Amino acid sequence: MNIDHIRNATAVVEYAGKKFLIDPMLGEKGTMPPFGTGVGLPPAPREDQNNPLVSLPTSIDDIISNIDAVIVTHLHPDHWDEAAKEALPKEIKIFAQNDNDATEIRSAGFKNVDILKENTVFEGIQLIKTKGEHGRGEILQHAGQVCGVIFKHSKEKTLYFTGDTVWYEAVQETIDTHKPEIIVVNAGDNQFLVGGSLIMGKEDLYELYKAAPDAKIIAVHMEAVNHWGLSREELKSFINEKGISSNVSVPDDGESYSF
Repeated sequence: MNIDHIRNATAVVEYAGKKFLIDPMLGEKGTMPPFGTGVGLPPAPREDQNNPLVSLPTSIDDIISNIDAVIVTHLHPDHWDEAAKEALPKEIKIFAQNDNDATEIRSAGFKNVDILKENTVFEGIQLIKTKGEHGRGEILQHAGQVCGVIFKHSKEKTLYFTGDTVWYEAVQETIDTHKPEIIVVNAGDNQFLVGGSLIMGKEDLYELYKAAPDAKIIAVHMEAVNHWGLSREELKSFINEKGISSNVSVPDDGESYSF
């Protein structure tokens, strides 16, 4: 497999001969409003900065070239934005987490939308929807439903995209059940000024590592939207302190991995 980390949670994955686009946020730097009070959310850090905070590392045409399917773990605009809706061909295969998301994606003109299930098969590749909690406690009413996805194929290592989730028992159960060898974790500790973490931070990531000590972990969803809470440099220092830098990678935008 090959994993191209694009930006935030956006990735292009070549797996068992097929090419997947994960959670496309394809807008140009500064073209979306910040998450926070201006869009009906709780107050957030850096509300004076428009999203995305950084540019794409390559062209949209390069990113979407020869994509076989798109996986949208949820519809927050840092995972599915207007630029993606405009750029992607309306006939492309899209997997959504539930009926509500699929209906909204179809309303944007997409004609080939399916629901990701616990045993979806696409071109011989098993796609397994996994559970996620986009925060803890009351903040979940703002965050809504999310999912992750496991990729399985007899000729590939098992791959787990956690999606936008904090560490909790269902993530442990997913690891125990599927024993992923590669894990891509959204680990930017994004949060508002109230309510705590919306996705994993460094301590959550350490729990993930302890649950899967033999896996290769790739930490993404960092420094790309205004409410990020954990920088790459801080996370790198943390994993060095814990002695797990051989297990955990913190890619720059545009960086690729092959397994």
